[in-house]
Amino acid sequence: MPQGITPFAPAGTGLDRGMPVARPVPDRLALRLSILDRYVLRQLLLALVASTGALAVLIWLTQSLHFVSLVVGRGLSLRVFLELTSLLIPSFVAVILPITTFVVVQFIYQRLGTDRELTVMQAAGLSPVMMARPGLLCASIATGLCLILNIWIVPVSYHAFRQYEFQIRNRMAAFLIQDGVFTQVSDNMTVYIRARDKDGTLHGIMVEDDRTPGAEATILAEDGNLLVTGDQPRVVLFNGSRQEIDSHTGRLNVLTFARNTIDLSSPHGAHTRQPDANELSIAELLHPDMRLYSRRDESKMFIEAWRRLSTPFCAFSFAMIGLVGAMGGNYSRQASILRPVLAILGVVAVQALTLLVQNLASRNLQLMPLMWICTLGPGLVCAAILFVPEFRSDRPTARAVRGPRA
Repeated sequence: MPQGITPFAPAGTGLDRGMPVARPVPDRLALRLSILDRYVLRQLLLALVASTGALAVLIWLTQSLHFVSLVVGRGLSLRVFLELTSLLIPSFVAVILPITTFVVVQFIYQRLGTDRELTVMQAAGLSPVMMARPGLLCASIATGLCLILNIWIVPVSYHAFRQYEFQIRNRMAAFLIQDGVFTQVSDNMTVYIRARDKDGTLHGIMVEDDRTPGAEATILAEDGNLLVTGDQPRVVLFNGSRQEIDSHTGRLNVLTFARNTIDLSSPHGAHTRQPDANELSIAELLHPDMRLYSRRDESKMFIEAWRRLSTPFCAFSFAMIGLVGAMGGNYSRQASILRPVLAILGVVAVQALTLLVQNLASRNLQLMPLMWICTLGPGLVCAAILFVPEFRSDRPTARAVRGPRA
């Protein structure tokens, strides 16, 4: 007999007159998926990939506008722009995946209920656990992906993004100087060249150097060359002058030179940067190097580590809220509208409560266990609402079946 099909008592045998009928309980923990499981799970996964991908691309497009200034102001190519902004996509996916999991589970099961497919499954003898199993598998896959993203992929990609951005702002822009264009190689340095030969020789060079407050200087040179020393961009100037106004006397000081070298990167040891909490691994967050960070930063790192470990379970909780909204209660036209609305409000409330608890836990580390309660608790409550009545009803049935045998 196919899995999940409950046999009816044959008419005229006496078993159809109130006598207990032994209904085989499907194996809820069976690893092999039935045809219905694969049918529903295929719809869930396809919708999850499509919705998550579309929303991630939309967020990527909106967030990429913040980096257009790097392309316009510093002459970066489209390839560099795409490489830089694409490193942010994993962080977008980690944020929106729990939400899209809820939307997909709610939508697919709501459509199954509207098309009476869930009613047919119930009539065929499938229990709520069996009907919800594809949704649970989808939620498990989404939770696992969120864990992989939060623990490994997002920190690595965000670190690469920050490092790439640092190189663009402090190093790469120096090599993208265009002829006849005032190029801003950093926030406080602008370079202009009149012409460039095929061998890389620069002619008619002007550098506005405002990196040292109170000692701003204008440097002019007839010729020059770009070179790299210690992974830092430098320009070697020939036959020029350095003009600087004395802040105390107001006099113009002019220094002529035959050869001078200027570092085009940021000053004050900005060649290296200190990574923030979003770039560190879980081990580095739980055991930070206190020589680089303060005590205040230590608590923020603990919160960041717990946030990465706990927030993936929002995908499970959101999916369970969607299952309760689609499968809980009797099917009616009014309930098919009210329950999804309540499910959406429930997800919004859980998300807001999670953010609130994270903010409070950053001030008081003793509240960190509440982060797990907020992310995992709603899913367990919804699972109890949906599945506990079934397990309770199995006990009287089992006793009734064992009674005549005794």
